[in-house]
Amino acid sequence: MPRADNAGVSIRYEVDAADAGDPDEAVVFCGDVGLGAWQFGWQHAALAGPHTVITPETRGVGCSDAPPGPYTVAELARDVDAVCAAEGIRRAHLVGYGLGGMVALAYGLAASRPASLTVVGTPPSGDAYNPEGVWADPAEPAAVEGSLTGLLSESFRERHPDALERIVEWRLGEDADRETFAAHRAAVAAFDVADRLHELTTPTLVVHGDADAACPRSAGETLAEGLPRGEFHPIDGAKHLVGVEASAAVNDLLAGCSPSTPPGQPSSEAASRGLRGPGSAPRRRNRFCPRRVLSYCDPTSVRPAGRLSRQRSHPA
Repeated sequence: MPRADNAGVSIRYEVDAADAGDPDEAVVFCGDVGLGAWQFGWQHAALAGPHTVITPETRGVGCSDAPPGPYTVAELARDVDAVCAAEGIRRAHLVGYGLGGMVALAYGLAASRPASLTVVGTPPSGDAYNPEGVWADPAEPAAVEGSLTGLLSESFRERHPDALERIVEWRLGEDADRETFAAHRAAVAAFDVADRLHELTTPTLVVHGDADAACPRSAGETLAEGLPRGEFHPIDGAKHLVGVEASAAVNDLLAGCSPSTPPGQPSSEAASRGLRGPGSAPRRRNRFCPRRVLSYCDPTSVRPAGRLSRQRSHPA
């Protein structure tokens, strides 16, 4: 698997559908606090193929280096930039979850490479985010299983018990250890771009489960309101892992228009295939979206994104 270097820290990543679309453009995932690559599976399955998709492993997770913490969001953003530079990506469409959304915001403020942002369960400052509500120690299977109560709605848990079993298995094998979680938690605690949101003119889709206990809906609303080109899309009844339990709705938001579509109008392909258009959702500005209709995955059949190894690499 390829690696990128940021000031001596090696970041492992995977590229899928490298020949799709423009060679200098890709969707790039940014991960949540302490979570492994499994978290991307539901959106990865929809986006890889129509578009080149790059899946980095956050520093400290998987086979990326795990230097001693604390980390900062700015460092994590530079890790993503190193991956994009290594692949020659000039237009990165960032999809970030929680801490990964904070990384996407920081990257958008610091560089011109980000062409669009989709941030999921993300606040404008770390004081509105509870990392302990997201991560659980993979050395304690009961704690990992119990954490899903706060991350997924009761209705989802009742309908998809098989999915819960698989998510627990993936988390035990892929999520970060306690030391890396502490480093990620420090990055969250120090993050605050609330006073700079007006500077971020990159089109930004803010997706939020309205029952999110780790990051309240009000934080997402505040974020979207402060962004010049921000749009807020709440998902009714969903908790923090909204991309898992409401994957169809989230993927639809990513797929509902194309770059050539005039603002407020559904793309011709979406309209011809019956995709939900702006008539049933807030008006979408002209931004990156996949051009093909997506086949939404059953939550029980999704696999973790890509083929990233579960072995961690610690620098000597």
